[in-house]
Amino acid sequence: MRGAKVNKEVINQLINEVKAENVIIPKVVIEKGALQQITSYVKKRNFSKLVLVVDENTKSVAGHALESLLENEENLVTIVELKPNQHGQVIANEETLVQLLVEMPNDTHAILAIGSGTIHDVVRFVSYKMNIPFISVPTAASVDGFTSKGAPLIFRGFKETIQTASPLAVFVDIDVLKTAPQKMTAAGFGDMIGKYTSLLDWKISHLIAHEPYNKLAATITKKSLEACVKYVQQIAANEDDGLKILMQSLIESGLVMLVLDFSRPASGSEHHLSHYWEMELLKNDEKQLLHGAKVGVALAIIIDLYKQFVANFEIDHMSSNYMYIEHVREHWPNIKEMINELPNGNEVRSLLQEVGGPATSKELNIPDQLVRDSLNEAYHLRDRCTGLLLINQFKKHNINIPI
Repeated sequence: MRGAKVNKEVINQLINEVKAENVIIPKVVIEKGALQQITSYVKKRNFSKLVLVVDENTKSVAGHALESLLENEENLVTIVELKPNQHGQVIANEETLVQLLVEMPNDTHAILAIGSGTIHDVVRFVSYKMNIPFISVPTAASVDGFTSKGAPLIFRGFKETIQTASPLAVFVDIDVLKTAPQKMTAAGFGDMIGKYTSLLDWKISHLIAHEPYNKLAATITKKSLEACVKYVQQIAANEDDGLKILMQSLIESGLVMLVLDFSRPASGSEHHLSHYWEMELLKNDEKQLLHGAKVGVALAIIIDLYKQFVANFEIDHMSSNYMYIEHVREHWPNIKEMINELPNGNEVRSLLQEVGGPATSKELNIPDQLVRDSLNEAYHLRDRCTGLLLINQFKKHNINIPI
């Protein structure tokens, strides 16, 4: 596998299906030595005044190298190193956004986001507000949001996702990815296998609440998920092919969200639990956890809960007063079959352990009570009909919560 290729043909087919003519698919390069290709790209676009946005770690693994490459081509380069908080973490909050706005020259032609999820969220917001294009340079295969418009930002201690800008191009250098901590790669894998329940929840929301659904988008996302599971050993071993497959899958998942302009195929109950836990950490001013690490652990919990639900739920005994009950009765055999087809929670935990990520809430230091609270409350975070919402409607007090 010389270089991973995002299937632009099928993405363009999706664009045509949903009539998203205004969506522009970014140039995507995933291969060894991709950093060297950035210089010719910015020259072709007539970008000569560039801002490289980094943190302390990404500056050393890619920022300095890219600065030298660009300056050798007579570009004017400014490096903005985002400052960490008291926990040593860069956070996408007001202070960080203002830092970039203040330190970025007014005549900047393009911004390069060199890092993982948080740096991209900061850059895409500033890019959108300043009407300056940005280029994505991932340094870890850690999230599926590199190509999305959504920027999860923290305002006054609360997280809010703002629709902003997607990148013009994504340059993924496999040599750079190989230097990332294994926990970052494991987080990306966790974000991808979270699609097991996000795709299920999307189908449930379509059947039960008539929310929008696109079969092609679901198929693209499912194939990306299955590719990651197939290559789990190569991903765990930090091999070139494994990292290429993981990054290609993450980017394709992000492109699907970009085209649809919503996150349903990639974000279901497993993400709602993750967001609930994150909000609690923010409220208590505690150190944040990797997004994909939370999603992977939440996935195993949600699958255990769903399987327990279908094993014990007696639909014939349910009152007609419940929300969605008639549609649930109509589609219950299909829903039950889809849940039974999911891998079990222990299989998910085994995959997470294989790639070197946390597999349980205890490994994340998430208290049992917070897990229980999230299973009872997290479905309120998004206005979507998920399996978790149905369980809370029908069996809230009668199911043992799996921790």
